[in-house]
Amino acid sequence: MAKISDDTQVAMPIRNIISIIAGVAVATWAYFGIVERINNIETEQTLMHSDLEKNTEFRIKWPRGEMGSLPADAEQFMLIEHVAGQLEKLVSEIESGKAPFDQQQKLTLEFYETRISKLEEAIDKLKDKMVNGKD
Repeated sequence: MAKISDDTQVAMPIRNIISIIAGVAVATWAYFGIVERINNIETEQTLMHSDLEKNTEFRIKWPRGEMGSLPADAEQFMLIEHVAGQLEKLVSEIESGKAPFDQQQKLTLEFYETRISKLEEAIDKLKDKMVNGKD
């Protein structure tokens, strides 16, 4: 049986000692490289999780109007309110019998009135011919 103590001498070639030191150095370098890569991945995951939460909040709150609106939306709302006001005014004028007529509408109504009168006269003439039997 061999006795090992703090005075025991070990003879080893210098080439083996350099190989062991190089191996330990490479293993240490690889370990810290892996730890750094894991840290980077965890950081990216934390940032993506934060972005995902903000996106979910935006996706839910934006359509409800809880996060504001676009300037174009505000302009559209103003135009809709304006048109709604004009519509209410026209409805009240129509109901009161004071509906506005422009010249084109007046000409169109007069044209149809004339046309209808001529058609009624033609129908009356045809009725008379049918009743009297004249050609």
